[in-house]
Amino acid sequence: MPSQLWATLLLALAAGGPRPGAPVARVVPNDNRTPAGTMRNGALTVKLVVLRAEWYPEDDNGPHIAVPALGEEGKAASIPGPLIRVRAGTVIHATIRNAFPDSTVHMIGLGGADSVELAPGQQREVTFTAGAAGTYYYRAVIGKRIERMGNELETAGGALVVDPPGGSPADRIFVLNIFTQPGDSGLTNEALAINGKGWPNTERIRMTLGDSVHWRLINGSVRPHPMHLHGFYFRINAAGNGTESHEIPPDHQMLAVTEQVSPWDTRTLSWVPDRIGRWLFHCHLTFHVVPDARLGHRHGPDVEIRETPSVDPGRHMAGLVLGLIVSPKHGEPPRDTPKRNLDLYVQQGPRLGRRPMTLSYILQEGSTPPAPDSVRTPGSLIVLHRNETTDITVHNRAAEPVAIHWHGLELESWSDGMEGWGGSGELIVPPLMPADTFMARLSVPRAGTFMYHTHINDIEQVTSGAIGPLIVLEPGEQYDPTRDHVYLGGWNGPEDETSPGCVAPQSGPACGPQIAINGDSLAGPTLTLPAGVKHRFRFINLNPAIDIRYALMKDSANAAEWVPLARDGADLLPALRKPQPAAQAVAVGQTWDFEITPAAGALVLTAGPGRRATWRQRLIFR
Repeated sequence: MPSQLWATLLLALAAGGPRPGAPVARVVPNDNRTPAGTMRNGALTVKLVVLRAEWYPEDDNGPHIAVPALGEEGKAASIPGPLIRVRAGTVIHATIRNAFPDSTVHMIGLGGADSVELAPGQQREVTFTAGAAGTYYYRAVIGKRIERMGNELETAGGALVVDPPGGSPADRIFVLNIFTQPGDSGLTNEALAINGKGWPNTERIRMTLGDSVHWRLINGSVRPHPMHLHGFYFRINAAGNGTESHEIPPDHQMLAVTEQVSPWDTRTLSWVPDRIGRWLFHCHLTFHVVPDARLGHRHGPDVEIRETPSVDPGRHMAGLVLGLIVSPKHGEPPRDTPKRNLDLYVQQGPRLGRRPMTLSYILQEGSTPPAPDSVRTPGSLIVLHRNETTDITVHNRAAEPVAIHWHGLELESWSDGMEGWGGSGELIVPPLMPADTFMARLSVPRAGTFMYHTHINDIEQVTSGAIGPLIVLEPGEQYDPTRDHVYLGGWNGPEDETSPGCVAPQSGPACGPQIAINGDSLAGPTLTLPAGVKHRFRFINLNPAIDIRYALMKDSANAAEWVPLARDGADLLPALRKPQPAAQAVAVGQTWDFEITPAAGALVLTAGPGRRATWRQRLIFR
């Protein structure tokens, strides 16, 4: 498409409406429950149109944005696009019409990975046979086939599901969408949605205690998303890249609470809700779940990030969030009896490094509470034991409301830490206001590596240090820091793009974000450790937005070897416990555990974004 025409299209999109004279269509959200097209004699006929339409991702009378969208001929356009669902071997006859008067459309994923090109106003037909059972994604790219973060307004897409000949168990399909609208003076306007709506307008997913839940998850955006489930583990049964899909052999399937889904990727998840109450499923990139993820919130270098802390989940969350409601079958289960009691203090201190302030979780040790001005980043390491129910009383000494989510723990909804949403029935978890206390009951049915963190005013509080590590040991096991090593990655304050020469998304000492491991952005202290014995490394990523790659290096070019033990606190199956090079990317909201038995000598542990190590620690084994 000529650059002048593309510039005209961008200006029309930025204005929030179609160009003068163009028909105004309105997008409807698609819950992916009703397949498109007509089945006749074992073949599906579907007629699709690609057009420009107005999308209302918040409430139906709220802010809107003009976007490319897909629809069936004669029906409303939808986000995501129409669901195409058939059984393997079905012949699909698709008619595709490009309703853009001045833009080429490339349709990808209907009949294979190759694209079908449609000139402005052109209509084409595609006939293909549905192949292997799985979850796929078809999409239309507007203009040149360039798909990158800066061109999120160019793509529209929908789910394509192929069921096995005998059919699939009842499931739900969730598609993630992001559209970014360019604006004046470097400002942008974003819309983030699951099945066409952003929180708090996303669908409430209702289920009953003990249900078998099957989800198909599709990332319909050009950004990766670490999707996190509160309170439960899911099993990852299948994975794909949009045009290919494969079942994961049972002996290689993982349990997880956070799964990184790359652009256009698909996942099939299954799980059983075994506790009642209200829960969340959301992206763990902080910027995708906070108020500025809401359409109408302006983004740019001169826009203040901080929102007045709100205790209303409809205000302090937005974007890629689903609310889950688990109803009881035969009454509510009884609460466990606590075997241990702990006190945890939320402390606030002055600015530290780039942090706008310092927030810290300090565990009381002994009979005396910590001094009011004591802070540490990250928060105290909490050590629990499997099947030892623990009550933790949280005391808020900060000047604003706080919350603590016990990430990865299988616990009751009341204690999950989602203020304004968690709980069951008429009981709703209150925010922890200044000078107040809240008691969380932690049930810990499995040993592993976990974390805890704030879930309110997330960007500022997380980057200020309101994060901490939590490990669960087997009964009777004692924590030995000479053989058990915990590394928690965060940020040394929010992004800083004001320094000379800083252009997002650079990172490093001069411009942010700056990754900090166990509170330090450059190096950890040299450690002398025993050789010839097993060492467990527990890696946690709790920074707001960036994968952290941890590596254990023999020299600058060669990694040591370790054995993966667990992910997200769940032990890996034996087939996955194989020696491998000691390097692992840990997505936001994930934990990974590895084991190594080092010989005498020195190793260097590194961490940083991608393959660029920005933090180092020397380990000497004797």
